[in-house]
Amino acid sequence: YHYYSLPVCRPDAIQHKSLTLGEVLDGDRMAYSMYDVHFKTPEKNKHLCDVTYGEKELTTMKEAVEELYYFEMVADELTMRSFIGRFEESSFLAVPHVHKLYLYNHIKFVFTYNGDKNIGMCCSIPFRVYKKSRQHNTKWHIISANVTTGEYEPISLEVDPPVKVSFYYSIEWKPSSTLPEKRSTLLKDYSFFPRTLEIHWLSIINSVILVSLLMAFVVVILTRVLRSDFSRYNKVDEEEDFGDDDNGWKIIHADVFRFPKLKSLFCSTIGVGSQLLAIGAGIIIMALLGMFKAHGHGSINTAAILLYALTSCIAGYVSSSYYRKFQGTNWVANIILTSSLFTAPCFIVWSVVNSVHWWYGSTQALPFTTVLLLGFIWVLIGLPLTVVGGIMGKNTSSDFDAPCRTKNIAREIPPQPWYRNTLCHMIFGGFLPFSAVSVELYYVFATVWGREVYTLYGILMVVFVIELSVSACVAVALTYFHLSSEDYRWWWRSVFSAGSTSFFVFFYSIFFYIRRSNMSGIVQSVEFFGYSVLTCFAFFLSLGTVSFFASLKFIRYIYVNLKMD
Repeated sequence: YHYYSLPVCRPDAIQHKSLTLGEVLDGDRMAYSMYDVHFKTPEKNKHLCDVTYGEKELTTMKEAVEELYYFEMVADELTMRSFIGRFEESSFLAVPHVHKLYLYNHIKFVFTYNGDKNIGMCCSIPFRVYKKSRQHNTKWHIISANVTTGEYEPISLEVDPPVKVSFYYSIEWKPSSTLPEKRSTLLKDYSFFPRTLEIHWLSIINSVILVSLLMAFVVVILTRVLRSDFSRYNKVDEEEDFGDDDNGWKIIHADVFRFPKLKSLFCSTIGVGSQLLAIGAGIIIMALLGMFKAHGHGSINTAAILLYALTSCIAGYVSSSYYRKFQGTNWVANIILTSSLFTAPCFIVWSVVNSVHWWYGSTQALPFTTVLLLGFIWVLIGLPLTVVGGIMGKNTSSDFDAPCRTKNIAREIPPQPWYRNTLCHMIFGGFLPFSAVSVELYYVFATVWGREVYTLYGILMVVFVIELSVSACVAVALTYFHLSSEDYRWWWRSVFSAGSTSFFVFFYSIFFYIRRSNMSGIVQSVEFFGYSVLTCFAFFLSLGTVSFFASLKFIRYIYVNLKMD
């Protein structure tokens, strides 16, 4: 919520900072405060203002303290956080029951600084920091900023209105030997919320070793089985009856490349999945190159929006290319479906979440101008690039090059045991990829929903690569077992092999909400589950695309190396 929605000291005319697109999407609504801060000028018990609380204002502050509201301030792109007040309550069985509310009316700012001839100081919000001129052309830089409330006694809110509250602040400046280039390291180590990331590296290494061993096991076993199959199927000079050998995945060679049902939807799925994979890889690479600073508010949001628009050509190209291979004819419908497959669910989820935020007066509700800007980005950049990519994919693609000729009449599929049905296939296919990402998923959730800054992009890149590798290996293994049961309907099954990881991610998000987060109420619940569903859909499209391409490569390999009569 906006800071000035509370009955606190406020200027006569509230001035807002112009924000970037990412900051607006992040829910930031930055306004200048009344704190008068001059560089290297300490202050002691300086009076800010007096506020008289009536019954309504006092109730508002009590609710804010009970709900553990905290404020967020920014100085020189350094974030500071502190709670509005203190809430004390005894246990349920304690007698007498204690329920006390206190308001912090005196805060202290602590700044550290260092001098450097090449770096000037940037003044930011929510309060202005004025820099004094220095001799020898030396420019000074703020290294860290912090706000504390523990040095001063809060005032009790257990009083009868009206009550007059005086607000004060103090300022302390400390020299620091830390170089300005190193202050981002301090931001990584600082956390306003409880730290739970100490065992991060150990957990990731343990997960990597476990998943790598499982991948090696799958690859070795599958290689040995394939070698045995090739040896058995390619014995053309053997004198025994070949009727007994005419089973397994060889017998369906005339049906295995029969095109899937719902061709347009299938092509759109792998097209949008390819686009999302490019966006994920692009964001991680940009982060590794240092393009996202720890103090850059909303920079990842801005990059994601622009990458989504610019990579729309990938979705159009891949979708139209395979639609051409599958001998599709309704090109317009395919392009429209591709451009709206992820955009439409995203718009629906955002509409619901934004409406709830607007109803409750949250700053997370986007202004109308931002909504128009996002709409223009999609209409003027995203949609045209999808069309351009579709035209290129249609004109440059050739017919589907299948190693085996497909018969006109489909072969009858034998009855399948219960453990080969779609549900078991999805459970087996989704569990192993989820285990590869489950450890890192906790830290991503904890930082995203805790308004922390995620900085461990190196680990994220390792997990990203492992996740794609595991998804590919699992898809190949499940596709082999699926074809061995003489069932040639592998196209959609391959998408659901690793795409089913999204269901495990959604179940984990429910567990995180109930057991690991402190969220509650309609606003937080709608936002959390709305964007969790959208994230899981993105997981399904991207990992499903990886598993499809891996399965297609595998099937081409085994049938190219198979001697046909």
